[in-house]
Amino acid sequence: MFSVVLNIVGTLFHFYVAHRLYRIEGIRARVPARGWWPGALLVWFVYLAGVHMGDDATDWRWWPEQFALNWLGIMLVMTLCLLVADFSTGFGLWWRTRAPRLLGIAAIAGVLLGAFAIYQGVRAPVVVEYEVAMKNLPPALDGTVLVMLTDLHLGAQRRAAWMEERVAQINALHPAAVLMVGDQVEDNPIGDPRLAAILRGVQAPRGVWAVTGNHEFYGDAETTVAEFEAGGVRWLRNARVELAPGLVLAGIEDVGRAMHGGASLTTALERVLPASTNEATILLSHTPAAPVIDMAAARGVGLMLSGHTHGGQFWPFNYLVQRRFPHVVGQHAAHGMQLVISRGAGSWGPRMRLWQPGEIVRITLRAKR
Repeated sequence: MFSVVLNIVGTLFHFYVAHRLYRIEGIRARVPARGWWPGALLVWFVYLAGVHMGDDATDWRWWPEQFALNWLGIMLVMTLCLLVADFSTGFGLWWRTRAPRLLGIAAIAGVLLGAFAIYQGVRAPVVVEYEVAMKNLPPALDGTVLVMLTDLHLGAQRRAAWMEERVAQINALHPAAVLMVGDQVEDNPIGDPRLAAILRGVQAPRGVWAVTGNHEFYGDAETTVAEFEAGGVRWLRNARVELAPGLVLAGIEDVGRAMHGGASLTTALERVLPASTNEATILLSHTPAAPVIDMAAARGVGLMLSGHTHGGQFWPFNYLVQRRFPHVVGQHAAHGMQLVISRGAGSWGPRMRLWQPGEIVRITLRAKR
């Protein structure tokens, strides 16, 4: 179904852009129609082939699929820019002398925005910092630094070498612990023998902890878990531990499957926190689902960390994400609990981000006075 949607939407974008670009005098004067339209058809066929080939971390088919996804992103930006010009001129019904020039300006804007989106998608994640006042946090732990890392989407686009650069960023932040909040992989285990040694290079005296996201379950989740465990990562799969005296760290399996299957979203949380707690508690939940947020706050969790939303990743999809989740990105107060949602360090689909750069989150805990 997803491929069908991509085919239809991508085809509409592609031929709309091709048609409107060919209205620009500078293009029409230099490229004959007998060259332009066969070229547009060829690129369309390559796009369709890429959509159907699928994503595999070690397979050559990843390249045409990535071309297709990035082409779709570029065509979306181009379509939005060209539509502004077309609506302004009534698709050429008025301002006829200015319409081609406006189309040209819109086309240049679309190319620049597309290039900027690719730049934001491939650049190193930025570091975002929050201070969180936690109830019941022992004064001795005031100033504790945690690094939150989510939505890495390791796979074909990002492999061990990319992760090594992220480890260097993490170590520069001097965290007590590193918390990986799901979607560590795109789908399948990455199968890179260097990954374990790179993960063991994380310098965090209280350890590296992880929970699953929805993408772990799109592939072989157990092998992915084993790959990260080989690097010293400890998984919280509906479990909790004492991270430090007086500070509890809890983690639940991703609730994505329950969301699609109609099951209760809070079953795992009820198992991990069967009653209200008076201990300073941090909950890792990949998806910031409203029922999980509400129950976590009701059971005394002081801080909940989530990812999944990517902050929308690509404008204007952030507006669609806002319709599904009560909070999309950033730090929020939720019924007395602090909630931090990260845009994630990687990206899904096209390696593009528009106005929503990838991020690593540094959190400083503060004891409430």
